[in-house]
Amino acid sequence: MNRQRIIEAALRLFEQHGVEQVSMNQIATEAKIGPGTLYRRYKNKSELCLDLMKDNLDLLFDDIDSYLESNKSKPPAVRLRGMLQLFIRFRERKKQLLAGVEDNSAGTRSKPKTISPVYEELHQLVVRLFEEMNLSELTGGHSTFRADMLLTTLASDAYLFQLDVRGLTPDQILDEICRTFIPPQLQD
Repeated sequence: MNRQRIIEAALRLFEQHGVEQVSMNQIATEAKIGPGTLYRRYKNKSELCLDLMKDNLDLLFDDIDSYLESNKSKPPAVRLRGMLQLFIRFRERKKQLLAGVEDNSAGTRSKPKTISPVYEELHQLVVRLFEEMNLSELTGGHSTFRADMLLTTLASDAYLFQLDVRGLTPDQILDEICRTFIPPQLQD
């Protein structure tokens, strides 16, 4: 019962003011519960946003798994591009909530970043595809690092900067990511 009230209150407030502008205390007040009740269920706004997105994220990863399975005979660079395209489309539809999930996971420079479940799952998929490409033999480097850097370009701050400040479209961002992280000889 409290969960449903929290979810409904958060969605109302997020829709009216944007995820970043809403505090946990505002959500508690809107849901007509005490802050302690809210914090017992969700440690921070990131956890609340993740709960709000859970079903959508499950569908996203189902779509990615289906895409990868149905295209398993294609080169890994092609599959990586397709997977990134699915994620970018998802990011476009769920910008605010995804930013809320990432926001509290980011931490500060003095505190190590915690990894969101979304990031972790995407990271594993990207590393696997990079390893299939044998990039360490082609270009040197480490697939884990390369995957971290690629996913950093898709984090809300970096992605929204490219959209809003640089004026790129989602398709242009995808093209630039692929040009940057996939060697030209593998992009066919």
